[in-house]
Amino acid sequence: MILETSETMPQTPIFSSMLGSSCSGQVQPDMGERCVDPVYQDGNLVSGSLEALIERLVPTMDYYPDRTYIFTFLLSSRVFIHPHELLAKVGQICIKQKQQLEAGTEAEKAKLKSFAAKIIQLLKEWTETFPYDFQDEKSMKELKEIAHRITQCDEENGTVKKIISQMTQNLLMALSTRSQYQEIREKFRQPVTDKGTILKTKPQSTQKDILSVCCDPLILAQQLTYIELERVSNIYPEDLMQIVSHMDSMDNHKCRGDVTKTYNLEAYDNWFNCLSMLVATEICRVVKKKQRTRMVEFFIDVARECFNIGNFNSMMAIISGMNLSPVARLKKTWSKVKTAKFDVLEHHMDPSSNFCNYRTALQGAAQRSQTANSNREKIVIPVFNLFIKDIYFLHKIHTNRLPNGQINFKKFWEISRQIHDFLTWKQVECPFEKDKKIQSYLLTAPIYSEEALFIASFESEGPENHMEKDSWKTLRTTLLNRA
Repeated sequence: MILETSETMPQTPIFSSMLGSSCSGQVQPDMGERCVDPVYQDGNLVSGSLEALIERLVPTMDYYPDRTYIFTFLLSSRVFIHPHELLAKVGQICIKQKQQLEAGTEAEKAKLKSFAAKIIQLLKEWTETFPYDFQDEKSMKELKEIAHRITQCDEENGTVKKIISQMTQNLLMALSTRSQYQEIREKFRQPVTDKGTILKTKPQSTQKDILSVCCDPLILAQQLTYIELERVSNIYPEDLMQIVSHMDSMDNHKCRGDVTKTYNLEAYDNWFNCLSMLVATEICRVVKKKQRTRMVEFFIDVARECFNIGNFNSMMAIISGMNLSPVARLKKTWSKVKTAKFDVLEHHMDPSSNFCNYRTALQGAAQRSQTANSNREKIVIPVFNLFIKDIYFLHKIHTNRLPNGQINFKKFWEISRQIHDFLTWKQVECPFEKDKKIQSYLLTAPIYSEEALFIASFESEGPENHMEKDSWKTLRTTLLNRA
């Protein structure tokens, strides 16, 4: 489990303070006059050279970095250095410290086992939190090299060797699991464009729709939440850091973008789009106005239940689907809809003042989650594209390096804090039972293309002005010519 508290090494709670420990505070490496690198302000680490920050990452016999720093540095380091290069530097520091202990007094030699335990703990946190850093042969080679050196500190009883063996086994299992997920990538649903499916000259009264599968808004909201949590569980911190590391750093290094790491982000974003289009499809393809009105009100209730659960992503997708032009233009339908609840939902998702209302609701859900006793109350699923934009703008607004060349670590504390919040929310175990029938419909039911939605919309309620009439004529002609 990501960032799980270690049983072998006491740790500082994650982000109890956003900026970690001070030079004069808890146990710190002995940096003497070099305390100007890294730099602290009001006891908080704000900048440093890459070398100094790496030194702060590596334990000594008297020091172990707090977990907040480990997570933040390992997350942000990929902007400046490849994981296998960082591992090599960590290994060099470890070897140097080990040699100093071995050449020291008997008391210092006796501390070798303690030093080894701390290095193993660092590697354990690294492999558990960022397993994908070890996907290539270079990283695995560096890891094995460090492990071999550390094993020599405890050759008598072999305890260190056993721990390292278990750590490696867990790492390989994590990499295998992720690889399998990549191999079973879903095929994105192709929007329906067949004219026989869309043109409702002969509507089928037995045509299946969402209401025939699930007519309870709460149950559908729960199944949507199940899907959300399942999909978000496959998003990792290094995936999110791709938003930053795809761009050039200040030292002109090309940042380490990896298309395989961005797939999970794209797949989750695709789910949002599919849900929006499914909502629009379900509404537009209903022939009778009364049934269409019922369908609109049903989705309003589903969105409301999503909001109550804390599933803001599905809620936003549903609202987006109902705001698409083919649905929004159905004035006769909307005139029959009781829109009071929809108005409340739109108020929560009002984009003005940088989505201030939504952010207030999200903060409330996050606070509820922190004190919750049940998984039901712990659910927080943010609007994903807004979450991504927040990280992106944090990156754009603040430079990676300061004018003196040091890394602007204050920027990465904030990015790390936001990503950590997301990781905390994604670990919530879904409290709702899976309904295969409902989920199968949500994930596989036909969805219309934008063009097809307009055709279905015009079939439901004819064009009302010259512009719509021209659009309808062009669409119908185009579709018939394809036949």
